[in-house]
Amino acid sequence: MNVAMIDDRILDANQIERPYLDRGLYFGDGVYEVLRSYNGKIFALEDHLARFKDSLAGVEIGGIDIDRIRSRILKAFDAAKIPNAKIYFHITRGSAPRDHNPDLKIKPNFFLTISEIGDYSKSKINGYKVSTYPDLRWKMCRIKSLNLLPNVLARMDAAKKGCDEAILVDEEGFITEGASSAFFACFGGNIQTAPTSANILPSITRKYISKAARNLGISFVEKSITVEQAKRADEIFLGVTTKDVIPVARFDDAAISDTVPGSITAKLISEFEKFTR
Repeated sequence: MNVAMIDDRILDANQIERPYLDRGLYFGDGVYEVLRSYNGKIFALEDHLARFKDSLAGVEIGGIDIDRIRSRILKAFDAAKIPNAKIYFHITRGSAPRDHNPDLKIKPNFFLTISEIGDYSKSKINGYKVSTYPDLRWKMCRIKSLNLLPNVLARMDAAKKGCDEAILVDEEGFITEGASSAFFACFGGNIQTAPTSANILPSITRKYISKAARNLGISFVEKSITVEQAKRADEIFLGVTTKDVIPVARFDDAAISDTVPGSITAKLISEFEKFTR
């Protein structure tokens, strides 16, 4: 018989439960989304669902009813009764014996979790410490895929250095984004960030930060930033789904700004809050 082993248990391979055969486990063959709620109201749900739909198309997982996904999210959120919640969900291509070439008849698997978002107010006051790390990801970061090992390694490296986030740097020395955040720097009263063409995720938080900047009359420039330029920035901040706008106090060995948050970042924090009410 074909044999499988789960920890110390040997069994017939034909008896393996579906979760152990998930292509997400074997290949990272799936896509995900993370969104949040503020005071009992889910933020930017339709934006996240639109991006999720694009990610599904990007990896050719078809037959997914987005209306049904929306219904599942709302049902689970209602059951959780958590006012400030992190909502994670993913779809994988399905479960089948391991083979790079998928059986197109398998049924996609859906998984969702909802958990409480803790108090992060100190992060907005004290700011993050961040460190740089080589961007080792694939060339399709516009797709929010389950292939996150490079991000995990980057965050592990940052944690070893006593930092809160890793900032990814491409082979040409330009900053792309954070391991789990969008990256922004302020120069002379303008906000600068890498263009979406620079192999970064089309961040939903970035979209609303751009909108907040327009509301405030602050210039928003899409232009790549080098590590050395970032160290000389007037301010640096991150866009994070679960924490929105987070100031950066230290970038590698450089202190950023005399005050945290800086004046532009503080204005953005306040303006972003209006979107969540």
